[in-house]
Amino acid sequence: MIPNFLSRIITPLTSTKMGVTPSHTGITGSPITLPANHQKAIFAAGCFWGVEHIFRKHFPGLHSLRVGYIGGSTTSPTYRAVCSGSTGHAEAVLLVYDESKTPYRELVEFFYRMHDPTTANRQGPDVGTQYRSAIYYTSEEQRKTAEEVTRGKASKWWAPQGSVKTEVVEAGEWWDAEDYHQRYLDNNPGGYECPSHFVRNFQ
Repeated sequence: MIPNFLSRIITPLTSTKMGVTPSHTGITGSPITLPANHQKAIFAAGCFWGVEHIFRKHFPGLHSLRVGYIGGSTTSPTYRAVCSGSTGHAEAVLLVYDESKTPYRELVEFFYRMHDPTTANRQGPDVGTQYRSAIYYTSEEQRKTAEEVTRGKASKWWAPQGSVKTEVVEAGEWWDAEDYHQRYLDNNPGGYECPSHFVRNFQ
C-alpha cells in the first residue's frame, strides 16, 4: 500500500511480459518495436545506477538501455518498496542490442567483469536481495549461453574470491524504474556508484 502523499509524486510504472511479444513498452508508455536482429538482455548486478552507466559507456551502440525491477512477487513496485526488500525484486538493467554486432555471450562476459558475483545479495556496501547477481534470460539460447559462461570463464575468473552466486533464471515481468533513475549518473555527475562496479581485466 502506497501512502497517499507518495501516490501523488510517484510516476506509474509500465510493465512488460518478457518473451511474449516482439515489442516492449517505453518509459513513457509508448510501444517500441524491436528492429531486425535486435534482442533483449536483462542483468542484475547491484545498484542499477552504476550498472547502467558502465554498460552504456562500454557499449555505445546499444539500441536502448533502461533500469527497472524484475524477479519479484508484487505488481507496480516502487523504488522505496524494492529497497525495503519486501517485494522480492532485483534492481536490473534491460538492454536492447543488435545480435549481429554485439553477441549475447559478449554481454554476459562483460557482466561478469563489471561486478562481484561471489557475494550473495550484496555488492560492496549495498546489502539486500534487491542487489543480487542474476541473469534473466529471454530465450533458450540465452539460457544456454549464460550457463556456459557462468560455469566456464566466470567460475575460473572468480575462483580466488569464491564461488559464483549468480542466478540464471527465466525473465518474468519487467517494471521500468521511475524516470529519475534513468541515466542517473549522466544526470547527476559524481552521484553514488557502488565501489564493486568497475571492469576487471580478466584473461
